[in-house]
Amino acid sequence: MDIKNNDTVDNKALKASTNAKTTPALAAGIIILPIVLVALDQLTKYLAVVCLKGNPSNKLIPGVLELYYLENNGAAFSMLRNQQWFFYILTTVFLILVILFLIRLPKTRRNMPLLFCVLVLCAGGVGNFIDRVAHRYVIDFIYFSLIDFPVFNVADIYVTLGIIVLIALLLFHYKEDDFTFIWKKKGKED
Repeated sequence: MDIKNNDTVDNKALKASTNAKTTPALAAGIIILPIVLVALDQLTKYLAVVCLKGNPSNKLIPGVLELYYLENNGAAFSMLRNQQWFFYILTTVFLILVILFLIRLPKTRRNMPLLFCVLVLCAGGVGNFIDRVAHRYVIDFIYFSLIDFPVFNVADIYVTLGIIVLIALLLFHYKEDDFTFIWKKKGKED
């Protein structure tokens, strides 16, 4: 082994993975995944309006799961009712931060779970944001009556699952060193 050359195979692999470029397929996935998820959310909300609005709840599993139409003008659990401007600002800031994060995130295999989580979270935020802008409320329609859980929608599922998986990734998959890209200036090498 050449002692003068400090670039071991591991160091070369690490440098290559941190300098990875976004492929056209990955770029398409980054755009298409959130669009498909938001479209699915909006379709389910449209169906809730058409099939459930003005009707009694539809008991899918009696005593456990119902489809129940609700217009929610607050946040989760109907908190902050009628504070639409707060949600507009909060969602806009969130989306700007997500875009900045995605720009800086190295598109390596190791970061794909993180990328996926962020895109799913983003789709959930956008799905509910569309409702707030279009209707001034969010359409909720899934109700777990067994535990009397607040009525929710598909976008809420995206946000909830995205946060759960993100927490698991942060606890068990990533280390603090995996996030140095956030604070490093672009183009600077160690």
